[in-house]
Amino acid sequence: MKNENMKNGMTSIDRLIEAIDGTGNPTALGLDTRIEYLPPSLLRSASEEKSAGSTKEVCDAIRGFNYAMIDALADIVPCVKVQVACYEMLGVPGMELFRDTLVRARQKGMITIADVKRNDIGSTAEAYAAAYLAGETAPFPADFATVNPYLGTDGVAPFLEACRKHGGGIFVLVRTSNPSAGEFQDLSTEAEKDEKAENDEKRPLYERVGLQVGRWGEDLTGRQGYSSVGAVVGATWPEESKKLRTLLPRTFFLVPGYGAQGATAKDLAGCFDASGRGAVVNASRSLLCAYKKRGTEDFASAARDEALRMREDLRGAIREKQ
Repeated sequence: MKNENMKNGMTSIDRLIEAIDGTGNPTALGLDTRIEYLPPSLLRSASEEKSAGSTKEVCDAIRGFNYAMIDALADIVPCVKVQVACYEMLGVPGMELFRDTLVRARQKGMITIADVKRNDIGSTAEAYAAAYLAGETAPFPADFATVNPYLGTDGVAPFLEACRKHGGGIFVLVRTSNPSAGEFQDLSTEAEKDEKAENDEKRPLYERVGLQVGRWGEDLTGRQGYSSVGAVVGATWPEESKKLRTLLPRTFFLVPGYGAQGATAKDLAGCFDASGRGAVVNASRSLLCAYKKRGTEDFASAARDEALRMREDLRGAIREKQ
């Protein structure tokens, strides 16, 4: 069957890398949009209480904000990540808004990531994969979806099959950016008898997960040398990200934690490979709320200026690493 999510024979990971190269900017616009992020000019008819009667008005206001952000940044930011939780909380109109935001970004030529962190087994996982990764026939069509790996291979396999069939990709949670990530992800595990682990070596759990992500993606390597099976690696853990970059030379990283969560460009430089590729860095609040720091309601221009500043910040850190 023809891959409906492929253009010119390229998978989503190839197109993401091409888009990053074209803009010179390894950045994703994180549309984790909440009503409190919007300027008063977009809230004329939207109730900040988000009551049942105001849900449509809230969604309309967020839709206007999201579209304006996409339109302002599409030529300099290659990718958009849309966090589904911010839309689920608004019910059916919110999920329509989630879909519309993904569609708008794709229409503007941006690579789309549905940040849904889905996982289950069997037919349920197949249903999740069909929702986001079934190409143009998906109800919420995205180039990538985020996936939680902690049910094991049978919880990820349906997503891998969707990637093979439709040319999309996934980003699997490996080392997340939140402060308590180490409660489970740093737990020591016994040696694994494979070619990448020495006989007596113990590894933290996140490394084991990372190595498995690498194996899941071995038959999904694109033209650019990276797999369609990527990893979520938090910028707030620079030493861990450097280790994962070494362990996973063919795994592309989605990197949260820059800006509002406290990570700097220098912190995340280790996520990139020797040629300055291999990662896309998400920025949400630092772009969505840039206008507040400037003291203006021109949120689109403020976001564009911040995106350009961030691009130079990342470029500088990558050059310094090289």
